[in-house]
Amino acid sequence: MPNYWYGVFSAVLLWSGYAPKEYFTWFLEVFPALLGFLIMWITRKRFPLTALVYALVLAHCVILMVGGHYTYAEVPLFDWLRELLAQERNNYDKLGHFAQGFVPALVAREIILRKKAVNGRAWTGFFVITTCLAISAFYELVEWWVAWFSGESAEAFLGTQGDIWDTQSDMFLALIGAVSALLTLSGIHNRQLIQYGVTTEKL
Repeated sequence: MPNYWYGVFSAVLLWSGYAPKEYFTWFLEVFPALLGFLIMWITRKRFPLTALVYALVLAHCVILMVGGHYTYAEVPLFDWLRELLAQERNNYDKLGHFAQGFVPALVAREIILRKKAVNGRAWTGFFVITTCLAISAFYELVEWWVAWFSGESAEAFLGTQGDIWDTQSDMFLALIGAVSALLTLSGIHNRQLIQYGVTTEKL
């Protein structure tokens, strides 16, 4: 893992954990970032990732930790944007769900290509997108389970803000994020994958 990764992650985590709005919500929101860090630290030597993927995962972790500090419905910048753009709600959680598709798309793509799990651009794209949708769907299930067991205390974690279509729009944004990542970053990703012996002429 790049040296900058540890410093940025630790600094944002410490800031996020200092007097968050609610510690229960903070833990729920930050837990995926902590889990991701643990997995990457354990695999850093036997399966190091490309610089692009490391940077994207760090950005996603920052999004999660900012959301955990304020709660997704009350991030100040997006409150300001709500007023500026006359929106009905704080849409920071939508950024989070877009990232939930965008970042895992490159992680899944890297694993699939380096492990030679499938052949060809079409099959790679298909499995990348379905993996991202599966992650998004599972996260929505986790939100449901948390709400079921914790009752009203899960409201800040769910962040629906009264939107009855929140679950569907969250998954749709993850889909858009996954497709956007493949369309915009596959070329850069291919050039970095060469160092791991991945043949990218047909990708």
